[in-house]
Order: sequence, then C-alpha cells, then structure tokens
Amino acid sequence: MTISYKDLNLINTKKGLEALLLLDQWSLRKGLRNIKYEKRLQRLQEEMLILQQWVAKNNKKVVILFEGRDAAGKGGAIRRVKQHLPPRAIRVVALPKPNETELGQWYFQRYINKLPNSGEIVFFDRSWYNRAIVEPVNGFCTMKQYHTFISQVNKFEHMIQESGIYLLKLYFSITKNEQQRRFKDIIESPLKKWKYSEVDKKALSLWDEYTKYKELMFEKTQESAPWKIIKANRKTNARINALEYILKKIPYEVKDHSKIKHKPFHSIIAEDID
Repeated sequence: MTISYKDLNLINTKKGLEALLLLDQWSLRKGLRNIKYEKRLQRLQEEMLILQQWVAKNNKKVVILFEGRDAAGKGGAIRRVKQHLPPRAIRVVALPKPNETELGQWYFQRYINKLPNSGEIVFFDRSWYNRAIVEPVNGFCTMKQYHTFISQVNKFEHMIQESGIYLLKLYFSITKNEQQRRFKDIIESPLKKWKYSEVDKKALSLWDEYTKYKELMFEKTQESAPWKIIKANRKTNARINALEYILKKIPYEVKDHSKIKHKPFHSIIAEDID
C-alpha cells in the first residue's frame, strides 16, 4: 500500500504507536484504520460532550433507542457514545424480562418510568420494540398483543415527542454470516460466553422470521420517529456513524460542523438492509 505523509504523521503519535502494538499481526493497513478510527471517535466524543452540556443547561430531554439483532454491537456502540459523558447526566436502560406485576400492566408502562428527566439523556439498549420483533418471533407474546403494540406505538412516540423529548431510533444491521461469527467468538471467550442466551441459541435458525418482523417494523413504525439503519458488520464504522447521526439530528447549539462532516452519511435503501 502507498503511505502518505499524513498517514506517517498519524502513525507517529502516541495513539498511532499504541494501535500498531495492539495488532495480532503486523498489518499497516489495519493499523492505520484503527488510528483513524480512534482519532475520529475522540473528536466526535468531544462534540457529544458539548451536546450533553447543552441538554443539561437548557433542561432538554433525549431518548436514543439502540435496536438490532443479537450480537449486532448495540452495547458497544452505547459505551462509545456515552464514554466521556458525566454519569449523573445520562442513563442506560436495559430492562430484564418483565416480572408478574409488569406483565399485568399496559405494555409501555415500565418504559415510561425510564424516560428522561429534564437535562438528561437516556440510552435504551433494546426498548419497547422487543414486542415488534423478539417477542413474536420467540412466542413471548400473543399475536393480539403484537397487533395492539403496532397500533399504539406511533401514537405513543408522538406523545413522547409532544412532551418535549427528542427521540432517535437506531437499528444496527448485520449479516447472518457476521452474526454466526460473533456468536462463535462469544462462545469461545471465557469472559464473554455468559452473554450467549437461550434466545441467542435460536437466533440463526429463526433468521428469516426475525427478518420478516424487522421489515414489518420498518414499514409500520416510521410515522412519528423514523428509523436510522446503521450497517454494523464493522463495529468501528457503526459506532462512528451512530455518533454522527446523533450529532446531526439533535439541534444543539455551538455545533462544530467540521467535526461531524467526515464523509457523506449514506442512506441505506431497502434492498441493502440485512
């Protein structure tokens, strides 16, 4: 590969040398990609902190949903987005399966309790959209419950936005082969294998069912808050694209456009959705 002076300057930094040392094997191309990713990530995280300060100062409220198949990289993306934000100004919501009391409530009730207070950003690592895909695919809800959800969700999100909450919905899209590869890595890792759940074990065999309900979700739940689909086969790109989208969609002040304008943010057309 051809190395430019700009590339050499990137390598000749503390982060650049650290990135090269972390490689499993010598690969200058991969090393440069990692250096550029870390540099870009830091600049966007700095801008994210400006956004958070604007939210706090102006008593704004922000909800960001992270959805996608199992092992799509939702949790890792959330960690990078919030990495340098004040812990007291944000929350990450990852609800367990509902208890007996919650099962008897209106479906959205336990999510309403987690919506942001003034000056707060809330990240949902999966959300009420469990009922749009995971629950019907795995038989965790009846079809009547599913259709009730679909008939109510746009109105629910409209009410959220009318209350003054900024609502963003991100879907992390990976291919079947990539999901299989990530499951293999999780199973073989002593530190990660706890993540591999009973639902995960059935995910590959139910791939087409997940796809069917995912496409129905995109078709029926765009009315109040549109989905942004993030191609996530490469985790680093997905994290950068998620950050850029958040920074572009929330109209905070003192926005440094030079940090956001990296390259055109490509819209993903239907036939490209995994």
